Amino acid sequence: MKARISVITLGVDDLERALRFYRDGLGWRTDGVVGQEFEHGAVAFFDLEGGLKLALWPRASMAADSGLPAPAATGGVTLGHNVRTQAEVDEVMARAAAAGGRIVKPAAPTFWGGRSGYFQDPDGHLWEAVWNPQLLPAG
Repeated sequence: MKARISVITLGVDDLERALRFYRDGLGWRTDGVVGQEFEHGAVAFFDLEGGLKLALWPRASMAADSGLPAPAATGGVTLGHNVRTQAEVDEVMARAAAAGGRIVKPAAPTFWGGRSGYFQDPDGHLWEAVWNPQLLPAG
């Protein structure tokens, strides 16, 4: 069976705040919040590379849908935002900080020949802004 991961969903405490962080802060494309007419249906989707979607969904809605307690901020998972140039790493980090993200590790050269830094979004999700010359994104 092929792995067909097409949506990554992040549980958030405040959907509007999270929407502003990714849309206005990082500049990612979205149609905004949809599904507000349904109980536990409000969600925001962002288009990522290769047809992948990032979804922002309230933690309470995630709990209601799954039957599990509302998840806490993530630990043990890092999302990588791989960019095309070293300078873009610094740009992503600056945008994240200006939008209310927390810089965990400032951007710096890596031992493997790239450049990376870490930030957390307002809900604590850990992101790596990275330029990896061996894994450059298309386009």
